[in-house]
Amino acid sequence: VQPGGHFFSASHTMARYRTAFYEPLVADWSNFGNWTQSGSKTASERATGVWRRVLADFAPPTSAVATSGVLDEFIARRTAEGGAAPVS
Repeated sequence: VQPGGHFFSASHTMARYRTAFYEPLVADWSNFGNWTQSGSKTASERATGVWRRVLADFAPPTSAVATSGVLDEFIARRTAEGGAAPVS
C-alpha cells in the first residue's frame, strides 16, 4: 500500500476479507439486546459449554488401543531388562 493509501482496495484484502477471520469459540459478538434475549451467558458459562461439548464429542483415535498395548509390552520388556520403572 502506497503512502496515503489504504488496505481496503488492495487486491490481497479483497480476495481474503470474507474468510480471513474466524468467530471465536467463547466471545459473543451479539449486541446487548440480543445477548440479553439469548440468556446473558457470561464468558465463563460459554467456556464451560465449550469444554463440556469437546469432552462429550471426544472419540479416542482408532490406533490408541493398539498403541497402548505395544507401549505396555515395551515398558514391561525394558523394565525386565533392568530399566527404570516408569514414573507415575
